[in-house]
Amino acid sequence: MRRIVAGLTALALAAGAGCGSSGGGGTTTENGIDQVKVGVIPIVDVAPIYLGQQKGFFAGRKIELTMESGQGGAAIVPGVVSGQFQFGFSNITSLLVAQTKNVPVTIVANGVASTGEAGKDFGGVAVRKDSPITKPADLAGKKIAVNTLKNIGDTTVRESVRKAGGDPSGISFVEMPFATMPAAVEQGQVDAAWAVEPSLSAITGAGGRVVAWNYVDAAPDLTVAAYFTSAKLAGENSDLVKRFGEAITESLTYADAHPDEVRAVLGTYTKIEEKARAALTLPKWPAEINTASVDTLAKLGVQDGIFDGATPDPAKILP
Repeated sequence: MRRIVAGLTALALAAGAGCGSSGGGGTTTENGIDQVKVGVIPIVDVAPIYLGQQKGFFAGRKIELTMESGQGGAAIVPGVVSGQFQFGFSNITSLLVAQTKNVPVTIVANGVASTGEAGKDFGGVAVRKDSPITKPADLAGKKIAVNTLKNIGDTTVRESVRKAGGDPSGISFVEMPFATMPAAVEQGQVDAAWAVEPSLSAITGAGGRVVAWNYVDAAPDLTVAAYFTSAKLAGENSDLVKRFGEAITESLTYADAHPDEVRAVLGTYTKIEEKARAALTLPKWPAEINTASVDTLAKLGVQDGIFDGATPDPAKILP
């Protein structure tokens, strides 16, 4: 995490000094088509952008997409600011961290939301079948896998433990990609893993159990992530940013109304087999950001020391 924060700080200093990236505005073809790269994570959350690409929601707005994968939102933020990507998908906490470091990013559209239902959400804390851990309070003092340290995973997991009456201060978080979490849980490398689909179903499919629904515990109908861009691109090519936001919003609405097509498109950018795709718990993809839940993530992050003593201002990155 220190490496990521140092990178964010350097990007902020460069931007403030006027010697940052060229803005990474992408390429415009002779036909007026904007070719843009989007930093995403190969998880269920981003299914709408692939579905929207298939349905022509972006092409209809003269946008040609290329998706590139990253491990997590914290790693995608520097890629957007440096111009490696024109847009990115990131969890809200990563974007709040960036804001406290004066990294020039702005949210363009909603990304994904919790279902708000314990037992029926797309993210949770899971253990293997023979684990003595049976409830959130039992996670106190345990070793838990998260995809990025000091981020939305560990701060929402701590909230689950707190709400259950446990002490989250002694939890040891271990960073690893979502894809490697099922094996790590099964082999006992960690006591539990905060996983999202499809990794969550991989753990439960092997007999594992979900012991905490951390998104649900954090806030009602939690906005988990959003699509964002650099402040530079937003200022220099507001038309592209507007068209991209409209296409994403249309994609979210379509995905929310067509779960079967979501499950089908998952097969185009993940290795999830058809049987497993049919069993996945899908998230919600509302068109609007739940700003109250963003405020909650900011408060939880302050409480857990995610922002290194700073206080985030969500209004500075929200659209």
